[in-house]
Amino acid sequence: MVVKPLRSSVDFPDPRDTLAEGIIAVGGKLDVGTLYAAYSRGIFPWPQPNLPMLWFSPERRGILEFKDFKVSESLRRFRRKNPQIEFTVNKDFPHVMEECAKQPRPGQDGTWITPMMKRAYHDFFKAGYCLSVEVRENHILIGGIYGVLVEGVFSGESMFYKKPNASKLALWYLVDLLKSQGHEWMDVQMVTPVVGSMGGKCIDREDYLEMLEKRHHSYSQSENPSGDR
Repeated sequence: MVVKPLRSSVDFPDPRDTLAEGIIAVGGKLDVGTLYAAYSRGIFPWPQPNLPMLWFSPERRGILEFKDFKVSESLRRFRRKNPQIEFTVNKDFPHVMEECAKQPRPGQDGTWITPMMKRAYHDFFKAGYCLSVEVRENHILIGGIYGVLVEGVFSGESMFYKKPNASKLALWYLVDLLKSQGHEWMDVQMVTPVVGSMGGKCIDREDYLEMLEKRHHSYSQSENPSGDR
C-alpha cells in the first residue's frame, strides 16, 4: 500500500502565482515528497543548465481528452499487421526513461532527463507514483512512454521510438489503459506534433486547474466513498 508523502522541500505557492515564463518556484530537492506536492498542484520540474531546479505552472497547458483521441486508419492497419508487437506496463521503467533521454529532439541539444532526474523518478516509481508502457517486437524494446500518476491524474513526461509508429502505439495503449481505470483525460504538459495529431490541445492554466481539482475530488470520493477521514 502506498503511503502519501507528507513532506516537501518546497513550499509551493498557488500555481496561479507564477514568475516569468510560468516559473512557480526555484530550488528544492527532487525527492518523493516534493514531487508529490508539485504534481498534486499541477506543477512540474524542468531543469535548466547551470541553474537551480525550476518548477513550472505554465499559462498554457497541453492535455489530451480521451473523447478527442484519434487513431489513424494507417496506424490501426499497422497494429493489425504486426501481431508480434507486445505491450507491458511497469516492467522496465528505468529502460524506458533511459531511452527517452537518448531520443533526439529537433531544435534541442542534449536532454532535460538528466542523471538527477532519472534517480528522482526511479525513486518516485518505486514509491508507486509513476507508470510506464513498454512496446516490444520479438522481445526487444522498440518504444515506450512514461509519466506520473498522482491523485488520479496522469501526467505524461516523455516517450520514444526506435521503429516507426512505436511511440504512437505506446500512447494508444496507455490511453486505453487509463480509460479502463476511469480516466477521461491526461496532462501532456506541452503538445508535440505526434500528440497533436492524436488529439492533444492546449488550454488556459485556469481551465486546467479546474479540471485538476475536479479530478482530485472525484478520485478522493472513489478512494473513500463513505466520506470517512
